[in-house]
Amino acid sequence: MTYRSIEVKKLAPSIGGVIHGVDLSGPLSDQQFEEIHRALIENLVIFFRDQTLTVEQHKAFGRRFGELHIHPNAPKLIAEHPEILVIAADEKTKHAAGEEWHSDVTCDPEPPMGSILYMQELPETGGDTCFANMYQAYETLSEPLKAMLDGMTAIHDSAKAHSGARPGQGSDMQFPRSTHPVARTHPVSGRKLLFVNRGFTTRIVQLKRNESDAILEMLYRHIETPEFSCRFPWQVGSIAFWDNRCAQHRALFDYWPHRRYAHRVTVCGDKPF
Repeated sequence: MTYRSIEVKKLAPSIGGVIHGVDLSGPLSDQQFEEIHRALIENLVIFFRDQTLTVEQHKAFGRRFGELHIHPNAPKLIAEHPEILVIAADEKTKHAAGEEWHSDVTCDPEPPMGSILYMQELPETGGDTCFANMYQAYETLSEPLKAMLDGMTAIHDSAKAHSGARPGQGSDMQFPRSTHPVARTHPVSGRKLLFVNRGFTTRIVQLKRNESDAILEMLYRHIETPEFSCRFPWQVGSIAFWDNRCAQHRALFDYWPHRRYAHRVTVCGDKPF
């Protein structure tokens, strides 16, 4: 099917599409919304250039796709907007958010459907983000390995992503821990995909610890296969919207000690099956 209200150009063969012809600061027509959603499902991550959004406009765009998620343990740096997650790094940062391949907040019982990152400040060079296709990661496994993984589940623990952090006394922060299928089915496309990630996954439940560690490490390295991925060079005013169910991403922290600053809204998802 062709697009009538937007233009979509592939960024890489396996993942990523750049969308032209839409201003996200205003309300979307039903056709624009439907075509943007279709572009997301088809490309796994979509990108927009030259956008100027207020916090409210950013949230309004996210709400077209569902209820907005509030991160369980990130600091609420914009008090009146708890749905806004600030993604920032500067000369004081030792480890930037998202340096490892991951899907967002898979420790939740219902991990997010997608995330929408709006870039506001960048270093002169560096700071790109890479995205990887988890359909392709699953489909390129050998048939015996797929047969073994189908039906297995894995633990996703927030404490792994946050270096074992736990809420202090009086804190409203939460550090969830959930179990999800190793291979899940996408609720819209109906396709099967690999759903473990280095950022959150700690163990395959049905295996012994040493077996789980070996299989997970193999899968994490498989996910890093270059042919599964695209790399997005940011500009101020760019937006990336990724389907968190079937795409993983990795932020490159290659710009220290310079500053990079963005806002993210995240759309709630459902329980993987």
